[in-house]
Amino acid sequence: MEHQNGCKQPDQSLETLVEQTMERLKQLGYCAKAIHNYRGIWNSFVRFVQQSDAAGRFTVEAVERYLTHRGLPDAGDEALRASQRHIRAAMRMLTEVALHGCFQRRRGRGRRMSLSAYWEHLLDGYEQFCRNEHRLAPRSLRVNQGNIRRFLGFLDSRGVASARDITAAILSTYVGLLTQIRPRTLARVVYLMRSFLRYLCIQGAVDGAIVEAVPKVRVYGSERLPTIWTAQDVQSLLSVVDRASPLGKRDYAILLLAARLGLRVGDIRDLTLDHLDWEHNCIHVVQAKTGVPLELPLAEEVGEAIIDYLRHGRPMTSDRHVFVRHNAPFEPFGPDNNLHSIISSYRRRAGIQMSAQSRRGLHSLRHTLASRLLEAGVPIDTIAGTLGHLAPETTRRYLRIDVNDLRRAALDPEEVLHE
Repeated sequence: MEHQNGCKQPDQSLETLVEQTMERLKQLGYCAKAIHNYRGIWNSFVRFVQQSDAAGRFTVEAVERYLTHRGLPDAGDEALRASQRHIRAAMRMLTEVALHGCFQRRRGRGRRMSLSAYWEHLLDGYEQFCRNEHRLAPRSLRVNQGNIRRFLGFLDSRGVASARDITAAILSTYVGLLTQIRPRTLARVVYLMRSFLRYLCIQGAVDGAIVEAVPKVRVYGSERLPTIWTAQDVQSLLSVVDRASPLGKRDYAILLLAARLGLRVGDIRDLTLDHLDWEHNCIHVVQAKTGVPLELPLAEEVGEAIIDYLRHGRPMTSDRHVFVRHNAPFEPFGPDNNLHSIISSYRRRAGIQMSAQSRRGLHSLRHTLASRLLEAGVPIDTIAGTLGHLAPETTRRYLRIDVNDLRRAALDPEEVLHE
């Protein structure tokens, strides 16, 4: 039997399929509680199918009927409750295992995915190569290695025991499993796959032809437009922070660093007391993304918020990070924490509505600052310096200057024809 997308539907019992999916959850490092919850949903699905099909066979149509039975609307995740998204995720996992024999974890949380000794050895070599040859920052290394680890976990799950056994069909299947992620993110994953395979080619582990077999992903220039907050929304966001509480003092200072200075999330998270130059009212950081030093003026509003937090809100700790967690033992934020929960909680408290396509993290405040500077007539070179970009061209791409700006900068066609 084939589904409308051309995938051959499996002829196996649901009980067997559920057990296979459970094993995949364990391999990907899901906790026992999550596995138990997913198992409950799948057991419910099995009972639902057996009411109309005594053999209890898997079909994509049965999944669609079950989702309808559970009252899940045909809408994006934004329109669903958390419990509904959980059911959707469970059925997506089951479907992908049924059709492809594997599924990928959408978020890199939980324990690190285990690999066979063979793939672990190759991944260690690739990490060392990237560190020595490409001089990647630690965070970039972690993110890149996480993506490659998931790819190798897929190879392990398909019984691919050697790099020589990687085929174009296997590469296409893996990329096909990732079609739910944004095109730009998928393009990055595909780029890393090619990079890893090139490394294996250098090591003599694969032929060069397999590098060219990695599917290509087209990303249009307008696919990802920056989210720009209105000045009123930024003010509303800041106004709902409870600046009388220790936690509010911390969050207020974090939001100001993003909204007023345009600091990246990683640089805010890694900010230490040594980066604050009170004598000259400056912040000196080495940018985590580029490794390039950046000096920014410590505006009065921002400086006062940081001082208020340090004196009246920050827990007693010997750690040099400015911002720490407010639960004992008062440690700094983890290296992969993007502080999204901070801005999202205050955005909801302020009643700020955004479209489902909007980017809502702290980085959107950085975009907003750049846009406001452009509107105020600040030169591109100056904006580039403020944002810590290495070249103004990066800032131009980053800003995505709007249509009115482009029209004002456009040449007169007559000038082009008669020059």
